Amino acid sequence: MRKYDEDYKREAVKKIHDGQSVASVARELGVAESLLHNWKRQATEASSDSEREVIALRKKLREVEMERDILKKAALIFGRSG
Repeated sequence: MRKYDEDYKREAVKKIHDGQSVASVARELGVAESLLHNWKRQATEASSDSEREVIALRKKLREVEMERDILKKAALIFGRSG
């Protein structure tokens, strides 16, 4: 069984997203249509995972920024009392 690298898979899926049919890309590359469908599904799942990670990181960033702002205010308050 032949192994395909990630760039090859990504380019194949890009052709499909650019409007070529799965059948024509399969013929062009000499791979099974089912394999292309699997690559397309995996690319979609990876994209979804990345999006979830970005959302989680943005949420964490907001929390850290809020903590920073609270600490800045506390430093000002305690700095005045001394």
